[in-house]
Amino acid sequence: MDRCGSGTLKNMSQPTYDDANLLLRLYELRREPKMRDARNWFFGNFKCKTMAEYSQLCPPGSEPNAYFRQVASYWDMAGSFVNAGVLNHDLFFSNTRELLFIWERVKPIIGEVRAAFKDPHYLGNLEKAGKACAEWVSKTSGEEAYRAFTARVG
Repeated sequence: MDRCGSGTLKNMSQPTYDDANLLLRLYELRREPKMRDARNWFFGNFKCKTMAEYSQLCPPGSEPNAYFRQVASYWDMAGSFVNAGVLNHDLFFSNTRELLFIWERVKPIIGEVRAAFKDPHYLGNLEKAGKACAEWVSKTSGEEAYRAFTARVG
């Protein structure tokens, strides 16, 4: 896997057994009880459109803040594997839409969060992989499928 000049990912090889094993390991980690609780909370509650909403929903030191950080950092980590070419992006994107779901939910506030945290690269791997996954879904399933997905997420 290599980066194209446009910043998108380009698949340069067939998936390997190592890709499959890493994908399975990522799946196992998602099933860990605390992670499952955090994911359930995120799916049901995180719909912030502004930093003010985020601050109210996830105040520092709260369980929701911990849940947000656990889910966001997990998918940022998984995205880093795809972005760095450690994990075949076709295999990854064809086996999960959860990274895209998380990105679509975080996207409306990412600029404000980065400014508040004074970290312009916060969740940068999630963003890059999320955009690549959106492009992949549009390419493989059609633009209408991506629009329907984002409508369900919203």
